[in-house]
Amino acid sequence: MAVVDSTLHVPRPSMLSAYLDWLQMLTGAGLVLFMWSHMILVSSVIIGPGVMNALAGFFEATYMAQVGGPLIGFAFLLHFVLAARKLPFRLDEQRTIWAHAKTLRHRDTWLWLVQAGSAMIILIMGSIHMWVVLTDLPISAAKSAARVADGWWLAFYLVLLPLVELHVGIGFYRIGVKWGFIKRSRRAKMKRVENILTLAFIGIGLLTLIRFLLLAY
Repeated sequence: MAVVDSTLHVPRPSMLSAYLDWLQMLTGAGLVLFMWSHMILVSSVIIGPGVMNALAGFFEATYMAQVGGPLIGFAFLLHFVLAARKLPFRLDEQRTIWAHAKTLRHRDTWLWLVQAGSAMIILIMGSIHMWVVLTDLPISAAKSAARVADGWWLAFYLVLLPLVELHVGIGFYRIGVKWGFIKRSRRAKMKRVENILTLAFIGIGLLTLIRFLLLAY
């Protein structure tokens, strides 16, 4: 009797897949650092609009906004394309992964689902945000305040802010786990650190939106 190899249907990993995974990690780590830096820089308006304008003026004068903005946009789209290789787009795939998640009841599996789901929304909303900002340079506290004061834009950012921070925080944690920087014995501790960072940046973002509203009114 012939023996059937049950692993024949499983595609063998290739060097290309490994390189793409590595590139996905690098773009993800770069975007995590950018988003946290971006939040800190924008939140400088809490200190005063002059501080934010001075920082924005520096980035304009050094062409970091004009050059860096499109580069970040490219990295953003590239990261999504790389991550999309493993996202379940078909309905049957989504049903399968959902059933597995409910069966496994594994926290990191649920984190991946949250990250995958938020990515779809962030792709659309993040692209809109970057287009609006980069096509209306220079950045200023007054422009940002006027935009936030619009009811539609305020609702837009109240949705985008927590989604981005959740996605970034989970990404920070999952990069460490996947690439061996966070050992199994330290996962619980690092998850608490990630939760604190996520809540802290959401809090900073909300304070920044409130400051923009006060400037506008």
